[in-house]
Amino acid sequence: QRGGGRPRGCDRGEAQPEVGDAPAAEKIKITISVMKRPSRASSPNVLPSLPSLPGAGESGKSTIVKQMRILHVNGFNSEEKKQKILDIRKNVKDAIVTIVSAMSTLIPPVPLANPENQFRMDYIKSIAPLSDFDYTQEFFEHAKKLWDDEGVKACFERSNEYQLIDCAQYFLERIDSVSMDDYTPTDQDLLRCRVLTSGIFETRFQVDKVNFHMFDVGGQRDERRKWIQCFNDVTAIIFVVACSSYNMVIREDNNTNRLRESLDLFKSIWNNRWLRTISIILFLNKQDMLAEKVLAGKSKIEDYFPEYAHYTVPEDATPDAGEDPKVTRAKFFIRDEFLRISTASGDGRHYCYPHFTCAVDTENIRRVFNDCRDIIQRMHLRQYELL
Repeated sequence: QRGGGRPRGCDRGEAQPEVGDAPAAEKIKITISVMKRPSRASSPNVLPSLPSLPGAGESGKSTIVKQMRILHVNGFNSEEKKQKILDIRKNVKDAIVTIVSAMSTLIPPVPLANPENQFRMDYIKSIAPLSDFDYTQEFFEHAKKLWDDEGVKACFERSNEYQLIDCAQYFLERIDSVSMDDYTPTDQDLLRCRVLTSGIFETRFQVDKVNFHMFDVGGQRDERRKWIQCFNDVTAIIFVVACSSYNMVIREDNNTNRLRESLDLFKSIWNNRWLRTISIILFLNKQDMLAEKVLAGKSKIEDYFPEYAHYTVPEDATPDAGEDPKVTRAKFFIRDEFLRISTASGDGRHYCYPHFTCAVDTENIRRVFNDCRDIIQRMHLRQYELL
């Protein structure tokens, strides 16, 4: 599912990379030393494709990496799946704790639809601070009954007003299976499971003789200083943005709009003087959640991005089959906000290649990465001046 159109040119900025503390920076340079570009002595037939995955927090970077394991690295074995059970159950706990805790803090507050569930809410709040928690059947029963309460559902519908993990609904609707003693996570469960990324994690795989060394990096602000100075030797950067975040604020300050934060981060990378020859493959992610929000009509994009009111879809835009025109307009608007940055000044030294993605959709990511393989092959050949 392509982002549409040709690659877009670059803007030459002078933004300096942020530099972390010396020990951290040294450690990362060692970690990423394998990312160096090929020397001229290397064979152009060897295709070292080395993208990194930056992006703001909770944009879907780690999910993309997990898809690569499923598609190209034999997936997850039974032991790895067992090791994820605790993380998945923690997602259930975090989700229900967050929702019931927000009910009294929202303006206006949201009451329980069934007052008889108050003791269940009290129980959930009592276990909220416990880090070493035994996931008993009592816990799962209370969580399930609360999730069935229409007041809790109403609070969930207002989740853009507080910080809630994306997978909340997915796992709360699957409490019956997650709570079973013989529960084994599915690939989709593993893709949905949310664990905060801290540091840098490498995954290596091959797609039709193209070697990928992918580095998943933490997207929260305090993580970025660890990686931005390390990107100057990569073949390409895959930048991931959560398009559905247009009505949400970041966790760090509960004030900054998440999509604007992504735009600012993209601009800082695009204009960085150390990265002027590094092209960016832009993953416009969470298209499924964007479509849900747009069609629900409760959070209008123009309330957060006033310029959307005057936006017209480009004539060359190609919607998906059966796609609602409102969804087409929304996704191309977000695409064009990023392309405005990349086309501000085009000297042809690096390009932006946009793609619409849904990180939890394996077939979508398979198609997108086939496109990425072709793009990176062309980048590699340009290094040898064969194109």
